[in-house]
Amino acid sequence: MDFLLSGQNISGLELLAMLSGILGVWLTIKQSIWCFPIGIVNVALYAWIFFSPEVRLYADSVLQLFYIVLLTYGWWKWKHPPVNKQILIPEFSNFGLLVKLSALVCAGTLIVGWFFNSYTDASLPWLDSFLTSGSLAAQYLIARKKIENWIIWIVVDVIYIPMYIYKGLLLTAVLYAVFLVLAIKGLREWKLSSKKMHA
Repeated sequence: MDFLLSGQNISGLELLAMLSGILGVWLTIKQSIWCFPIGIVNVALYAWIFFSPEVRLYADSVLQLFYIVLLTYGWWKWKHPPVNKQILIPEFSNFGLLVKLSALVCAGTLIVGWFFNSYTDASLPWLDSFLTSGSLAAQYLIARKKIENWIIWIVVDVIYIPMYIYKGLLLTAVLYAVFLVLAIKGLREWKLSSKKMHA
């Protein structure tokens, strides 16, 4: 079921995806393991939306499938912490992990961007591929409960908002504005939680 919002056609599917996305991020901030099943529902909905003929953000569509893998991994990781810990504690990444992830984001952007630019009618293939690669890195850091995930989300959300406005996905742009606020809140709360748990 579709409806009009400020002259924009909004689908019921996009509204459902938006609401499940907000709930998933809020549960992540609260370090609730329920963030993972809610997140899987959210990304499945967005995979369908992004692959549609009207949107054609193929890298974003493929991203959602990788999210399902990472969300499943995170669900398992949070449920089965290391033997010497009762729960995973939010903490900062070591330098080596950040260097590896940065290299993977660069490589992912180049490879995926080149593929979609060369072989598909993808819209904004290079920007979409950069955001895809960065988002995967952030989701991996969530699975490991690393605080830097929120910093990456802040950066990609700032870029996603105008991109979705440009593509006519008004509710999704609003969602990413909410995500931006939640990411700032998540960064603050995970840092405070880390200090308390390490005190």
